[in-house]
Amino acid sequence: MQNLAKMKDILFILLVTGVFTLISNLAGGHIKTIGEPSIGVLILVAISALGALLSMLPGFKKLPMVFWVSLIAVVVSLPQFPGSDVLLSYTKQVNFLAITTPILAYGGLCLGKDLEAFRQLSWRIVPVALAVAAGSFLCATFLAEIMLHLEGIF
Repeated sequence: MQNLAKMKDILFILLVTGVFTLISNLAGGHIKTIGEPSIGVLILVAISALGALLSMLPGFKKLPMVFWVSLIAVVVSLPQFPGSDVLLSYTKQVNFLAITTPILAYGGLCLGKDLEAFRQLSWRIVPVALAVAAGSFLCATFLAEIMLHLEGIF
């Protein structure tokens, strides 16, 4: 019963994020109409909801929700997955940079809610954040270089 209430909350948050994503895409001029891009956003919401649901199942709780969402997203975007070309054609219409607006808003709300915990971290959070950002950038660059070389593009 508790998982059902949690899943309802997650689905509500995902739908609100989807609406904000469409608004951000419209405001940024990335899309002209909300018809087909809204299908792409709904696909992204469905993938995220499936990952959230999977992470709540008893045998899958050991790994974080973001792992399951990412795994599902990778699997459905593989060329071998039936209908992946249709899914990709819709999700390509969504500008993913516009999604950062609602995500950063949620991050700010979460930070504001736990301001006392943030104060306890003080200056120590700065080097950790810089190390995480640098590591993520370097790892992504390294993987991109490998993939570009494997594809013969670079």
